[in-house]
Amino acid sequence: MTPRSARPAGRTWRAVAIAAACLAMAGGAARAAATATAAPIDAVGAIGITVGDLDRSVAFYRDVLAFRVVAEEESSGAPLEQLEGVFGAHVRSARLELGSEAIVLTQYLAPRGRPIPADTRSNDRAFQHIAVVVADMDRAYAHLRDRGVRHVSTAPQTLPAWNKGAAGIRAFYFADPDDHTLEIIWFPASKGDPRWQRSGPGAPASPLFLGIDHTAIAVGDTARSLRFYRDALGLRVAGESENYGTEQEHLNNVFGAHLRITGLRAAAGPGVELLEYLTPRDGRPAPPDLHANDCAHWQTLLHTSDVAATSARAVGAGAAATSSTTVDRADAAFRIKRARLLHDPDGHGLLVGQ
Repeated sequence: MTPRSARPAGRTWRAVAIAAACLAMAGGAARAAATATAAPIDAVGAIGITVGDLDRSVAFYRDVLAFRVVAEEESSGAPLEQLEGVFGAHVRSARLELGSEAIVLTQYLAPRGRPIPADTRSNDRAFQHIAVVVADMDRAYAHLRDRGVRHVSTAPQTLPAWNKGAAGIRAFYFADPDDHTLEIIWFPASKGDPRWQRSGPGAPASPLFLGIDHTAIAVGDTARSLRFYRDALGLRVAGESENYGTEQEHLNNVFGAHLRITGLRAAAGPGVELLEYLTPRDGRPAPPDLHANDCAHWQTLLHTSDVAATSARAVGAGAAATSSTTVDRADAAFRIKRARLLHDPDGHGLLVGQ
């Protein structure tokens, strides 16, 4: 509390307060205007996942989760090495689609990367997953059990009624053959994108697995991540919640889990969900030597009309560049012709492409 003698006189004090409020409002308006006019990211595109065995992973996503294989390619050469930062890279890739969304699975034939560490936890900041929307959680869980998937969650969890932003949402974490964490999620009426509301009396028949709602990334500081994704790249905040309690603990399989969750959206494509663990705070930072050929590597495609300008903007906001410059390289799996690989302030891979 400021001592009375240190304050300006009453009228002056009120003038200072009004001026400060006006400056704050002007700053907020300027930020909103900059985001609205710039919006350098047109859409969130395919989500890339490095795998150890492409054939095994394609079979899993196709046969267990009903993804469709729409393209496969094999490539090597200097542009690939420059883009991904892996000397001698020789890869096989496959594009798989579910609904309107896509993933790209990439196996490095050379050089072979490292598997995901066995002690990886959901609150480690290298953590990322995709959330696959299902029409019926009980049926989807039974389907996964029948196919022997490895649990990450204890069992499907229903978020409690007190949590207004997420009440009634049901979710379950499990692992693919490389131990990438995946999520299936079910939205009740009034929650989630309207296109996921396909259940109930009179609803049209729909497949069990509908599409990808979002990719979630663990972050160390939501405010810093918002400065990067919202203020620099133009994604908008689509929703916020604070999740804790036994349901959240057993969903993430992290005792004492208390998360600040912020959903971000571009004009098109799946969302990007920020997961900040308020507790426990012992999540490990992303390994500084994580490379694109390691199975812990993910890269989310951010579509832009100008790779050079957008990537420079991202670097100015705290991104680290793997590609030293924009690389011209046609990629049938990601459906781009030029790109630059960056990492956000927490180390998550971002493929800025057009």
